[in-house]
Amino acid sequence: MGVANDQSPGAELRAVFARTVAGTVGIEEELLLVDPTSGLPVEAADVLATVGDSRIKQELPACQVEIATSVHKDPDAAVRELRECRALLAAACGDAGKPIAAPVHPLVDGPVALAHTARAAELADRYREVIERQLVSSLQIHLAFGDADCTLGVYHALRDLLPELAALAGASPFLGGRDTGLCSVRPVIAGQLPRQGVPPVLASWDEFANDLSWAVRGRAVGEASEWWWELRPHLRFGTLELRVLDVQATTDQAGALIRFVAALAGRLTDLYHLGARTSPAPSWRIAENRWSALRDGVGGELLDLRTGAPRPTRHCLHDLIDAAEPYAPGGLDDVRALVEHPPVAQLRALGPRRVVPWLTEVFTA
Repeated sequence: MGVANDQSPGAELRAVFARTVAGTVGIEEELLLVDPTSGLPVEAADVLATVGDSRIKQELPACQVEIATSVHKDPDAAVRELRECRALLAAACGDAGKPIAAPVHPLVDGPVALAHTARAAELADRYREVIERQLVSSLQIHLAFGDADCTLGVYHALRDLLPELAALAGASPFLGGRDTGLCSVRPVIAGQLPRQGVPPVLASWDEFANDLSWAVRGRAVGEASEWWWELRPHLRFGTLELRVLDVQATTDQAGALIRFVAALAGRLTDLYHLGARTSPAPSWRIAENRWSALRDGVGGELLDLRTGAPRPTRHCLHDLIDAAEPYAPGGLDDVRALVEHPPVAQLRALGPRRVVPWLTEVFTA
């Protein structure tokens, strides 16, 4: 990050986050390709050559692809583009494989082949076998605010709510053909890498710039993109990137989460401008709630980050949904349905062996 001598360390970052279009969203979704017969992962390179669409590209594991949508003012338009890209990917696969949206492959537990790219080789050198165990897929939502200070304010407000969002999206109970007892094992696997989970408090853009410079200068990271927290300011796009959500089996489920997060961001933006701000909670308190969310999903309890009073997670989510609904044209009844009928329950009813064929069937739903 080259910053002119007459500027503070964070001035360049402030400019990046100030020039975005407020209220816009963009989506990234990580997906897996599997063998139609065995259900095990297969390499994606040939399929990607066939699909020939720049929105659908190779991810780090050889069997993983990523969809990246355009930037949209209307979250529903982003969902429609996501659905279109899923259909393109499914059509391109033919007999070479089947795409599934699974946060963790239900039958795999261990290293997998990486893509044949320079980036994969660089990360393998830095993180050794741990990077080969990162067969994890998330639904990532980029939120733009057009204002650097507002971006940082919403960052801290969303940081407090990561456990609620993790509980709502939890959809990865299986690993290596067994039930882990968790509603979402994906973050546990991802946590083998550094800079995962609850992100740090960022007191200012200057502090953020200095922290990133320290890590890059000392070669702890190759570049700022290795700041892999579950919520992060994205330096290239000037957005907040929410990374806490498990990828969802269907586009309908993904769409419900996308609309909810966009509405929640709208509400938090208004609260910021009204001056309704609280001090950021300690990371370890959010992490305690996050563990409950990963273990019990919507069926658990979360502690008030200030008082420690426990509340049913479902109640916390219903309060958030009610508060965000005025910012969601068409309402959020589909999100309420996820709270009352969590996707993880349907996955458990199928079991790890039957879930992969089911995931191929509902991929374009």
